[in-house]
Amino acid sequence: MRLKTNIKILLISLLGGSLAACSVFHKSQVEGVVAEVNGQYLTCAELDEVTRDVADSAAVADAYIRQWATQILEYTEAKDRASKELEAMVEDYRRSLYIHEYEQRMVTKYRPRVWQDSVVADFYEQQQSRFVLRDNIVQGILLVMPLKTPQLANLKKWLTNLDEKNTEKIEKYAYRYATGYEYFPSEWKTTNQITLRLPIELEALQQQMKHSNQIVVEDSTSVYVLQITDKHFIGEKMPLSYAREEIEEVLLNRWKVTFLQQRREELYKEALRYNKLKLYEK
Repeated sequence: MRLKTNIKILLISLLGGSLAACSVFHKSQVEGVVAEVNGQYLTCAELDEVTRDVADSAAVADAYIRQWATQILEYTEAKDRASKELEAMVEDYRRSLYIHEYEQRMVTKYRPRVWQDSVVADFYEQQQSRFVLRDNIVQGILLVMPLKTPQLANLKKWLTNLDEKNTEKIEKYAYRYATGYEYFPSEWKTTNQITLRLPIELEALQQQMKHSNQIVVEDSTSVYVLQITDKHFIGEKMPLSYAREEIEEVLLNRWKVTFLQQRREELYKEALRYNKLKLYEK
């Protein structure tokens, strides 16, 4: 490719040796600059960042300068020879990027931080058909103990009645004996997530869930006790607490569409009001 004759490039020669990257280049008349091409500068600080902790810093620096300069030269040549159609596409893309970034900032600044419970509940009731479980979900407590841990029978009994007194006993027991302890009576987990913590197949877990709220599994080293405090199965209506995150996402998306439409309308009216936009008769 023939480069335009007025392209100016200054690649600085190597001095060699084991000095730091910038020190092996002669300095330009502009302080802190080691290379210039088409009015753009490569600084010593930028070069040092690339060559830091590199054994042959001089060779790496030379290769980096060549790459840096070549990219600028190629971009300049391509831009000078670009078609009007390409320039229009670039400008359109540039405009879209600016608008997207601006809208994101406006949405972040003005978006609702908390959705009222009544708003979430109303949406949940109005859109019940969309909130159907695609996974089995549970809430509860999971403890993992070494085999032959003492008082295991007492633990199982405490787990079936999670009043304040028994909950305190369970916490003390877990602190003393458990190698793993998860307390999630207010958090939903899918059975797929549970099987990652239990040595049991998904189908077997789901079958046991249908008949019992306490599931005990052992492997060669540990005993696992899962106490289910609430559960729902595939095809059932989602609990509101489980559906809430999805509802809030839908509400936010709807708010965003309305907010941006209003913002655009305000900008248009403002432009007319202050003669930024002038309309002429056809």
